[in-house]
Amino acid sequence: MINGVIAIVGRPNVGKSTIFNRFIGERLAIIEDTPGVTRDRIYGKVEWLTKEFRVIDTGGIQLADQPFQKEIRMQVDIAIEEADVICFVVNGMEGLTSDDEFVASLLHRSNKPVILCVNKIDDINKLDNIYDFYALGFDEPIAVSAIHGIGTGDVLDRVIELLPEKKSNEYEGMIRFSVIGQPNVGKSSLVNAILNEERVIVSDLEGTTRDAIDTAFKREGKEYVIIDTAGIRKRGKVYENIEKYSVLRAVSAIERSDVVLFVIDGEAGIRAQDKHVAGYAVEAGKPVIIVYNKWDTVEKDDKTMIRTEEKIRNEFVYLRYAPICFVSAKNHARIQNILPLVDACYEASNRRISTSVLNEVVLDAQLVTPAPTINGKRMKIYYASQVSTAPPTFVLFVNDPKLFHFSYERYLENRLREAFDFTGTPIHILVRKKAEA
Repeated sequence: MINGVIAIVGRPNVGKSTIFNRFIGERLAIIEDTPGVTRDRIYGKVEWLTKEFRVIDTGGIQLADQPFQKEIRMQVDIAIEEADVICFVVNGMEGLTSDDEFVASLLHRSNKPVILCVNKIDDINKLDNIYDFYALGFDEPIAVSAIHGIGTGDVLDRVIELLPEKKSNEYEGMIRFSVIGQPNVGKSSLVNAILNEERVIVSDLEGTTRDAIDTAFKREGKEYVIIDTAGIRKRGKVYENIEKYSVLRAVSAIERSDVVLFVIDGEAGIRAQDKHVAGYAVEAGKPVIIVYNKWDTVEKDDKTMIRTEEKIRNEFVYLRYAPICFVSAKNHARIQNILPLVDACYEASNRRISTSVLNEVVLDAQLVTPAPTINGKRMKIYYASQVSTAPPTFVLFVNDPKLFHFSYERYLENRLREAFDFTGTPIHILVRKKAEA
């Protein structure tokens, strides 16, 4: 569960990306000694003291009229707006600069909690370098050496102290579903059609919807929350800062959802970027419904739907479990089919199978098709247990986890889907070595 968002800001070449990589434990951010290398915001997750939060890396802000400064400044402004806590990074080896003072003035105006990180303090003899930065008007600076990992834990401890209290779930008892897809696939029109009212701005311009918009409604005694999101584009092709920002909002919307409607533009057909968009929902382990919109614009014969469904299955092999719904949001055609599918996917994602019934299915699967031999050895499943839902997650206790081949995992998943209704939801299968008696 995401507990908040922190943004790392500062002038160029102070080590923001190195601190970002330290926080998330991966080398996602580009690191070079050339100032201004990080131009886009990069997002990651951090787990610290049992809390999980999102971190945003940003490009460096400076006064000088340098390339990309306008774009970087706009992106940083948005990152600051989104953040609950801001890590302001300065260079302890170079001392206080006018660019640091400029960034500090922006942060004071934001009224957000700020942690001042004096980076590049690599040994105790350089600790006195932090005193100049008291002039920036923030709380006591924290000495950090991101490259050596010194002080980053202190920063994260401070982040945890400053993160806002988690709000209670105002949508308790409601089924939440988000609508994702590339810009201009008709997401807002689809939301309006489901709600049967013009509540979301609709335009032919790409990227009209820039924030995630939550709308609660009731239908046939059930309560829902529909989350409309801005269109997602591939990072390499997205340069306008607002669209980059929309990716973070869309990912957050997916994480808050119980079910995801993945919308494809039937007029344009399946595009390469659609696979990246769907990947966000798959990575989050959410049930997915593929909504093929603008079906009214497609020239059809009696085989068109069958051929289109085959193409979708071939292009999205990893979504073979997702139901497909052909609709026209503009004409409200087949819109009535969506909510029953949302209900079915929600129930499937939260379905729990009794241990005895589960083991009958797994035992039968082994008898019908034993696991393949690997180096003369065969994996044996002793018993299985479901350990969680949303998504349904199963643990298999085996003689040797190294013998668990991905092809047998796919076979077992298919057998579980044949035995139980897991419409639209991914299934996670884990293997553990059976403890010796």
